[in-house]
Amino acid sequence: MSDGLSLPAARALALEVLAELRQVPDLTYADVRFVEEDRELVRVRNGALEAVTRRSSEGFGVRVLAAGGWGFASSSTTTGAAISSAAQRALAIARASGRASLTKARWAEAAPSRGAYTTPGATTPLDVPLDRKVGDLLAAIEPLGAGRGAIRVAEARGDFGRTRKLLVSTEGTDVEQDILYAGAGIVAYAVGDDGQAQRRSYPTSVDGDLGQGGYERVAAMRLAAEAPRVRDEAIRLLTAKPLPAGVRDIVLASDQMALQIHESCGHPVELDRALGTEISLAGGSFLQPSMIGKLQYGSRIVNLTADATNVGGCGTFGFDDEGTPAKCVPLVRDGTFVGWLSSRETAAELGIEPSGAVRAESHERIPLIRMVNINLEPGQGSFADLLADSEGAVLFESNKSWSIDDLRLHFQFGCEAAWEIRGGRKVELYRDPIYAGTTPKFWGACDAIAGREAWQLWGLANCGKGEPMQAMRVGHGSAPARFRRVEVGRG
Repeated sequence: MSDGLSLPAARALALEVLAELRQVPDLTYADVRFVEEDRELVRVRNGALEAVTRRSSEGFGVRVLAAGGWGFASSSTTTGAAISSAAQRALAIARASGRASLTKARWAEAAPSRGAYTTPGATTPLDVPLDRKVGDLLAAIEPLGAGRGAIRVAEARGDFGRTRKLLVSTEGTDVEQDILYAGAGIVAYAVGDDGQAQRRSYPTSVDGDLGQGGYERVAAMRLAAEAPRVRDEAIRLLTAKPLPAGVRDIVLASDQMALQIHESCGHPVELDRALGTEISLAGGSFLQPSMIGKLQYGSRIVNLTADATNVGGCGTFGFDDEGTPAKCVPLVRDGTFVGWLSSRETAAELGIEPSGAVRAESHERIPLIRMVNINLEPGQGSFADLLADSEGAVLFESNKSWSIDDLRLHFQFGCEAAWEIRGGRKVELYRDPIYAGTTPKFWGACDAIAGREAWQLWGLANCGKGEPMQAMRVGHGSAPARFRRVEVGRG
C-alpha cells in the first residue's frame, strides 16, 4: 500500500481551496474530495502463480456548481497550487455548462455532515504478506486436481483493497472514511473427450465473492473444503443432459439472485437513467417518475431495499460522495415500486429526499448515482423447506452469461448448472441452462422466498457505468427464491 498524504494534511489543502471558492459571487456549491485507492489482485492457475497486479492512485477532485452549471476537475498532484488550479478549471467548466444548458441545475438543500467511518476489519488485507495470499490460493485449488482427468484448468483469484476518502464542502460537510475490501473464489474447467468444456465455481462466478472487511473473509469462505464438490460437478456437467426447453417453475440460488437483482432491479431504479442523463452505457430504464406508488413491480412478497448500512457489504459506507449519511431506502414495498437511487441533484428535480447513492471510482472521476447494497428482503423458512415445497421445479446456480435490453426490461440469463428438484432434493443435473423473462412479469411470478437463515450478501467488484466508464463495487443480498412458469431452455 502506498504511503500517501495524511488525511489531516489533505483536509488543510482542501479547506484552503474552499475558502477561495467561497469568494466567488456566482457559486452555489463546491466540494473537494481526496481519495487514496490501493488494490491488489492475485491469480493462481494450475498450481502456480499466474499474476499479481497492484494499483494505487491518490489525488483530489473538485466539483463546482456555479452560474447554473456543473464543473469538475481533478489533480493527482497533491499541492495547494495544483488543487487551486483544478478548482479554477472546474469553475470555468461550470460557467460554460451554465451558458450552454437550457435549464439550470437544481440542488437539494441538506444539513452538513460531519464524522468518520471505518470498516470493522481484523486484518488489513493489503498488509498480509503476498506469500501467504499465494499459498492460501494454491491450497484452495489443489483439491481441484488440474491435469488429473477431465479437469484441465483450476484457478483461484484474490481481490484486496483499501480506500481512504475525505470530503469537505462549502456547506460545512467534513467526513472521512477508511474502507477495506477482501474477496476470493475458485473455478474448475473440465474438458471432455469430445472437446466440450464446462466450468464450476465457488462461492460464485464472476471472479468470486467480494465484501467489506479484513483478510479473515478469505478463510471464512472455506475454499479448499468446497473444492472437491466443485471438481465433481464440473466433471458431471460433461455428461449431463441439456435442460429441455419449456415453461417451468424455477428456484434461483442466492448467488444467481444477486445478479438477477443487479440487472433487473438495481440498474432500473437509478434515477439518472430514468431522467435520461445516463444512457450511453447499459441504456436507460423502463421506470419513470409517474410510476412511483402505482407500478406493480412484483408480487406482494417482493420487498427490495437500497441499504448502505449492511455490515460487510460492498455498497456499505458512512457517507456517500455528496456527504449524505448512509441509510436504508425502500425501492419496492409489497410488490409496488416506491423509491429511487438518487443524488441531491436528481432528488431536487422530483422534490424527494436524496437516497445517498452517489459514488465515484476515484479522485479523477465525477460522482455518479451508483448502486449501494440492493437487497431482496427474506421471506420464511429454510432453503431445505423451499426445495421441499418446489416439486418438479428447476434450481439454477451460479451465473454464466447474461443479456438485458437497454430499458432493463427483457432479459436472459445462463447459469453454470441447473438441477431437477424431486422429493426436496437435487436429483438430476442439467448443463448450459438458461431462463428468460420480462422484469415486472418475472418478479410478479415470485411466490416464495426463503428466510433470513438462507439470506446472503454478495459482492460484485466491477459494475460499470458512466462515460468515461467507472467500475464500482456493489452489493446484493438475497435468499433463494421461487418463480412460477418461467421460460427455460439450453444455451
